[in-house]
Amino acid sequence: MRKLQKRAAGVLETVLAGTALHQILPQQLQQLDTPGERGALQDIVYGSLRQLGRLDAWLAALLERPLTDPQLGWLLRVALYQLAYTRAPAHAVVHNAVTAAGPGWRRGLANAVLRNFQRRRAELDSLADAQPSARWSHPDWWIDRLQVQHPASWQGILQASLLHPPFTLRVNRRHGDVAGTLQRLSEAGLSAHQTGPDAVTLDRAVPVHSLPGFDEGHVSVQDAGAQWAARLLDAQPGERVLDACAAPGGKSGHILERADVDLTALDVDVARLGRVQDNLDRLHLTATVRAGDAAQPEIWWDGRPFDRILADVPCSASGVVRRNPDIKWLRRPGDIAQFAAQQAVMLDALWRLLAPGGTLLHATCSIFNEENDGQVRAFLTRHPDAERGTLPEPLSDGTLLPDTEHDGFFYALLRKT
Repeated sequence: MRKLQKRAAGVLETVLAGTALHQILPQQLQQLDTPGERGALQDIVYGSLRQLGRLDAWLAALLERPLTDPQLGWLLRVALYQLAYTRAPAHAVVHNAVTAAGPGWRRGLANAVLRNFQRRRAELDSLADAQPSARWSHPDWWIDRLQVQHPASWQGILQASLLHPPFTLRVNRRHGDVAGTLQRLSEAGLSAHQTGPDAVTLDRAVPVHSLPGFDEGHVSVQDAGAQWAARLLDAQPGERVLDACAAPGGKSGHILERADVDLTALDVDVARLGRVQDNLDRLHLTATVRAGDAAQPEIWWDGRPFDRILADVPCSASGVVRRNPDIKWLRRPGDIAQFAAQQAVMLDALWRLLAPGGTLLHATCSIFNEENDGQVRAFLTRHPDAERGTLPEPLSDGTLLPDTEHDGFFYALLRKT
């Protein structure tokens, strides 16, 4: 446990210094010997980041003065997370953390902090609940923005963002249906329920290769909210379709599962395009996989218009922070306007590629208005040949807020007249 605590503390320190979690955690996981160790490290890191605001408040209340040793601070946060949110024996957590803290005053301080936490837990919870950034474990600016933009639902959004994300499959309708998939999962000892026309959510996450039919392409892992994209785009057989920001390929696969179309899967990240091709190969589907910047189509476009375009544009990812909990701590208030500006350039460029009568679906995994409805309204003022299509419930305004069944997304259908 001691080595895991120190490794987790090192990951947290690196992430909060500005390195994205997906850039540091995989290499740390590869250095561990067993699946149990890898799972434990991942749980500690993700959980600590989800609850970091509360951990910070607890630690500040337990210290008489700010720590001069940052590494010790991260180790203590890890131990506090284990004491509060895991089933690890308290005595083992404290003993190993105290030993890992090092000799002298560090060991004494660690022992005092962790034992005081156990004695003062109720008091510390009350102190944390009085601070919004600790109660909701999000930055104050993020909470303020949600209160303004989602006055009736901001608390539910924040609460959902602290949960473990659902583990949802997309059923490949070319090879089966939801009922058959539920039956095969039950036979494999996996409890699940339907959460969409092609969506099945398991009660717990499992290794993907243990899923019945995964290796054969019968199911894929995809959040139920993300599965709306292909349904709303509604590509028809024979149409020419562009997935403009395709990596890692989940939405491209879903489009092709639903209809035989001429699909171009485009992404600016050449390395990530390999994952697109891997996903298509597993699904036994075919597309033109191409490297290119959706904002600069003159470099890669062949001049033939597309009937439908999926613009799953870069965004703040504020709707999926429970899957990427580092995001809420690394984002800054000014980032949202920068994403919105980038999206506007991309949407304007892609609009030129759309055939008259064609449809562009603007999609984000954001819950901030500047990237969503505000973006669409600005687009409509710039393009008089665009009209906004109506969406079915629960997407009447395009917004799908995160809850226990799905992450947060936004969709807008734009038709060229």
